[in-house]
Amino acid sequence: MDRRRDVAREIARIYCPLTPSGVEQLASILIPMKFQKGNTILPEGKVCNALYFVERGMVRQFYYKNKRDVTEHFSFEGRIVFCIESYLKQEPSRLIVEALENTKLYAIPYADLNNLMVRNQEMEMLYRKILEHVAISSQEHADSQRFENATERYERLLREKPEIVLRAPMVHIASFLQMTPETLSRVRNGNMQGQHKSQQQENSNGPAKDTNDAWWTKAVK
Repeated sequence: MDRRRDVAREIARIYCPLTPSGVEQLASILIPMKFQKGNTILPEGKVCNALYFVERGMVRQFYYKNKRDVTEHFSFEGRIVFCIESYLKQEPSRLIVEALENTKLYAIPYADLNNLMVRNQEMEMLYRKILEHVAISSQEHADSQRFENATERYERLLREKPEIVLRAPMVHIASFLQMTPETLSRVRNGNMQGQHKSQQQENSNGPAKDTNDAWWTKAVK
C-alpha cells in the first residue's frame, strides 16, 4: 500500500492536488502492472477500461493504416495513457498500446474511479484535469501536424519531449511526426549540422559568458 500511496501522491502532484483522504482513496484503487518490452498492454478490439499511469518505462499508442502501423502517442514516466474514445464510450478500441521498454504501470480502473467520483468531488476534479491535459496535448500535436513543416515538428519534439527522441525507435518517431524515416534522417542531420555551425560561431566570438557572473546574469534577464 505504501508504494501505491506514493504513486497516488505523484499523480496528484502532476494533475490535481488532493487532500490526504483523497490520496488514500486513489491509492486504494490503483493496480500495479508490469510489461516486458514488446508486450501488448491494450490490444485492438478490447475496451479500454482503465487509465494507466506510467511509473517506469515507455509505451506507445498506434493503429494500422494501409498495412502500416502509425504511432499516435508516446507516454513515459509521470504520464497517463489511455485510449480516450474507447474509454469514454466503453467500446472496443481501434488503437493498440504496447510497451517500448520494460514498463511498470498503475491502472486506475474505470468502474472504481467512477464510484469514487460519485462520493468524492476531489476525484471528479482529478478526472477532469486528466482529460484536460490529454485534450490539450492532442490538440497541440494535431496543430503541429497541420501548421509546421518537418523540421519544425522535429525541433518541437526535441524541445518539448526529448525523452522520446532519446528512447523511442526512429521508425516510430517518424510515423508520429508524419514523415518517412528517410525524411526524419535528413531533418536530424540538418539539425545536427546547424547546431555544429552555431557552436563554431560561438567559439569564434570568444569564450562564453559566465552565467554566474553578476553582470551577465543581470544582462540576460
